[in-house]
Amino acid sequence: MEQIYQYAWIIPFLPLPVPMLIGLGLLLFPTATKSIRRMWAFQSVLLLSIVMIFSMNLSIQQINSSSVYQYVWSWIINNDFSLEFGYLIDPLTSIMSILITTVGIMVLIYSDNYMSHDHGYLRFFAYMSFFSTSMLGLVTSSNLIQIYIFWELVGICSYLLIGFWFTRPVAAKACQKAFVTNRVGDFGLLLGILGFYWVTGSFEFRDLFQIFNNLIYNNEVNFVFVTLCAVLLFAGAVAKSAQFPLHVWLPDAMEGPTPISALIHAATMVAAGIFLVARLMPLFVVIPHIMNFISLIGIITVFLGATLALAQKDIKRGLAYSTMSQLGYMMLALGMGSYRSALFHLITHAYSKALLFLGSGSVIHSMETLVGYCPKKSQNMVLMGGLTKHVPITKNSFFLGTLSLCGIPPLACFWSKDEILNDSWLYSPIFAIIAWSTAGLTAFYMSRIYLLTFEGHLNVHFQNYSGKRNTPFYSISLWGKEGSKKSNKNFRLVTLLKMKKKGGPSFFSNKVSKFDENVRNMIQPVLSIPNFANIKTSLYPYESDNTMLFPILILILFTLFVGFLGIPFNEDVDILSKWLTPSINLLHKNSNNSIDWYEFCKDAVFSVSIASFGIFIAFFLYQPVYSSFQNLDLINSFVKMGPKRIFSDKIKNVIYDWSYNRGYIDAFYGIFLTAGIRKLSEFAHFFDRRIIDGIPNGVGLMSFFVAEVIKSVGGGRISSYLFFYFSYVSIFLLIYYFLNL
Repeated sequence: MEQIYQYAWIIPFLPLPVPMLIGLGLLLFPTATKSIRRMWAFQSVLLLSIVMIFSMNLSIQQINSSSVYQYVWSWIINNDFSLEFGYLIDPLTSIMSILITTVGIMVLIYSDNYMSHDHGYLRFFAYMSFFSTSMLGLVTSSNLIQIYIFWELVGICSYLLIGFWFTRPVAAKACQKAFVTNRVGDFGLLLGILGFYWVTGSFEFRDLFQIFNNLIYNNEVNFVFVTLCAVLLFAGAVAKSAQFPLHVWLPDAMEGPTPISALIHAATMVAAGIFLVARLMPLFVVIPHIMNFISLIGIITVFLGATLALAQKDIKRGLAYSTMSQLGYMMLALGMGSYRSALFHLITHAYSKALLFLGSGSVIHSMETLVGYCPKKSQNMVLMGGLTKHVPITKNSFFLGTLSLCGIPPLACFWSKDEILNDSWLYSPIFAIIAWSTAGLTAFYMSRIYLLTFEGHLNVHFQNYSGKRNTPFYSISLWGKEGSKKSNKNFRLVTLLKMKKKGGPSFFSNKVSKFDENVRNMIQPVLSIPNFANIKTSLYPYESDNTMLFPILILILFTLFVGFLGIPFNEDVDILSKWLTPSINLLHKNSNNSIDWYEFCKDAVFSVSIASFGIFIAFFLYQPVYSSFQNLDLINSFVKMGPKRIFSDKIKNVIYDWSYNRGYIDAFYGIFLTAGIRKLSEFAHFFDRRIIDGIPNGVGLMSFFVAEVIKSVGGGRISSYLFFYFSYVSIFLLIYYFLNL
């Protein structure tokens, strides 16, 4: 066992050769490197698979022996200062390593097909492998300085991947926004690290916790100062995990490729903030009020993320706000001291949300064949609907991910979210009410996303709906109803594209799809996509390739069964508690979380009822409107008047505007921060040029004019000099005389 820990240093460095070799190959042999580009994808998957197997082996050893291993070596030694680098293998490290590698492998396999049309294919895999290295280095770090180094590398990778399509102005602005917002939190993190080093004289976690606890016990620290340092440390986690008020970058980060959203902005990078708070929990629990502050930020983020997801039209931004809300649940659990519940939800949410993002990528991939390469249309849920018959595998996987996030048993997120909700009652009734209400909102907006995307059969052209009709409550289909009798009398517009690869099965029907005559004359021609020769276009969506479906099917298995890791009924089957025993003991908490069946069922009935109520409301508002309504005007009036029977226009508009406009937080930052800083900069520029530089410039200019005047006086005649001399003397004598009268 000891020997396997000694080789754990290879975990962060094993994926590193791929980006290095890709970069070197593109620099020296670009043509040859591009010609074998699929080989680099295979190597990325292979190396990350080795890391996954190694991480799982370490986890098994920890579950069996409850051990923690740390190895460090000195890097800088100077008098009293010593900086050491090393790696720390404990339950938190092994959990994060498995999450990063398993989700990373699925995303890499998925990306091979998703990015196959892109000229930046090699650059994408180089960035992804470098991100894996940075993230694995972050979770295995043994001290704060090492964490900060890898923390910044993760931020660089996020910047590069969000702005992967940097020629698009929206993507370029999104990566800049993410970079600047995270710099705010990272600067606070750096100040907090330096502050705690000043107090304890150490960066190492083990020494830092021991020294600081002794100082607190002996009352030898300034509590105001250490609380401020703790808040600064927490600021780094707030930015990285998109917590209020530094959450504004996450929805815009969806401008990157969808696999990036699945790996970085759903499962791993945004979890880095949760990881940091969990790593520093022995530090935070002994500081007064800091735990309350963490839970407060968490509950605000929980509710804010859920409300902002209610009216989003972009499918990825809706999932992004969902991610923000679920990360708020994890932060709330950490603030309440529910260490196990927070990490449990981190595991279950990572797989469920990765499944949802990859499913959304499959939908977007299909929509691009209809509207061309246009993100505003291919990601707009208002333009979707009726996808069930065309993408059944994607639909079913997205449905399972939706149920999991809603908290429906026995799917993964049910087990973890239920623990957090139950713990919230013991912590604060107010927080509990907000958390339980948000669980209902989660079920509502996730069901809304599913219904708008996959259900509905209205034969209405999307141009007449996308901007000219204000009907956001019903799903609209782009391609009409299959097999209508009216279309049989007219003509067949187009057959389904055959997506059979060599040796690959077909995932769709061979029937000819037909259009209603009302739609016939309103169909736009399919847009061609320049420079993307491998993308095929069709007037109908189709199921994704096997390469994209395989990771989705694997993630379905995780979503179905990973929740059973933390079954709380029996200590013998509660693998998660055994796994986390060393970390829980470090916090001086009892690791026994077993409960009886009656108590569990009583709590579960309440939580499932709330989730079911949210699903019912979503179905009632966004229920599919079938083509039994033959009159188009009748359909439009039904859709228009439907929501008014439930909500008044004023309430509906306030809720919709608040959600769709992101709670006006971005506008507030734009007015009071961006515009305010610009005005302050302009004033500072004016003050510097006109006042600071103006005074010496004015003195110099005055000297110049005085010298010019004096120069004109000097004519070179002695008589003139004597005249002025006696004139000045006479004037001074007269003044002196009159003053002494």
